[in-house]
Amino acid sequence: MAMATLSTPTAPDAVVPRGLPESALELARTVLIHGPLSRSELAGRVGLSTASLTRLSKPLLDAGVLVEGELVADGSVGRPVRLLDVHASVQNFVGIKVTGSAVLGALTDLRARDLATDELAFSGDSVEAVVDAIAELVERLRGNGSGVLTAVGISIGGNVDAHGVVLRAPFLGWRHVPLRRLLEERLGLPVAVENDVIALAAAEQWFGAGRTAANFAVLTIGAGVGYGIAINNRVVRTRDAGLGLGGHYPLDPNGPLCKEGHRGCSTGMLTIPSICAQVSAALGRPVDYEEVLALAADGNPVAAAVVDSAARALGRMIAAAANLAMVNTVVLAGEGIGMFAQVESIVQAALAADRDPEADPVELVVTPAAFDEWARGAAAIAIQQQAFAG
Repeated sequence: MAMATLSTPTAPDAVVPRGLPESALELARTVLIHGPLSRSELAGRVGLSTASLTRLSKPLLDAGVLVEGELVADGSVGRPVRLLDVHASVQNFVGIKVTGSAVLGALTDLRARDLATDELAFSGDSVEAVVDAIAELVERLRGNGSGVLTAVGISIGGNVDAHGVVLRAPFLGWRHVPLRRLLEERLGLPVAVENDVIALAAAEQWFGAGRTAANFAVLTIGAGVGYGIAINNRVVRTRDAGLGLGGHYPLDPNGPLCKEGHRGCSTGMLTIPSICAQVSAALGRPVDYEEVLALAADGNPVAAAVVDSAARALGRMIAAAANLAMVNTVVLAGEGIGMFAQVESIVQAALAADRDPEADPVELVVTPAAFDEWARGAAAIAIQQQAFAG
């Protein structure tokens, strides 16, 4: 189907009218995730008659929340149709990933598409220092979009409860920090706070793999190993999310020890610090991750052995996720996923070895190995909480 050119919304702010029924809000969310859509496609997705769809969509069209494109052929016999879409630029969101030494931010539109990115280092691990850095970064980003800044999303490596309280963030030494409340008081905006891997899964749910796969897993490798899943179009959130439940999965009985003393676990086999430490020890000098990958690609036997072992471990980890969660789509993310392109064949072979040969194939979705993706995930949780909410 041809893509429509969107018309200008009739209302400059495209504000969702108050008092709309949930069915109308669900209609708008469906267009946001899957649009642009013809009315017949939209009616099929939300299970409405054409008359009900027309009635529910009218206040959204009048307000400029939904917009119509030019006439396009839909591939069937009959008249051309106008596709419905959201006016994604009228609302902006800021997503911020909190690390141990910096905050990384992205300003996005309503579909979590980056409009601007920035980062800001902070000193120390005090709550005040982090809140100050987040507030400054929000101000630096907010002027880069054409829409109204609607909400802010924060992702953090740790355990976060439903009220936005960071129960534990080991890399900052935090426990029971009411981060959402502190930021809402400081920014005067709605704030969503979530574990960073859960936030990435939320971004995939609405704007990535989840648009076509109701069930999928997310595996992240970088400073640690993260694991999240979505089942029946819902990201699984539990009290234990953010406790590193996938971080010590056994992968190689002959692998290196992690700091907790587990031999060949996912942390020991896959994380950037462990991979760099192994190669550095063997070469007798410090090497960073980029150099490890370059050395492996050039045939250095030490680096190649470590990277190939990590690749086999990654294939086994993917297989475990697919087998135990019974999902056939696995999203690979994190700053350590840069190795995948040069060791894909090893990963795929290890994955196949741990799968039943008659099982459906596993689709691997590899996201960019950039911190921007973490910030985009943070924006996605704010979008999910605020976009077309009742």
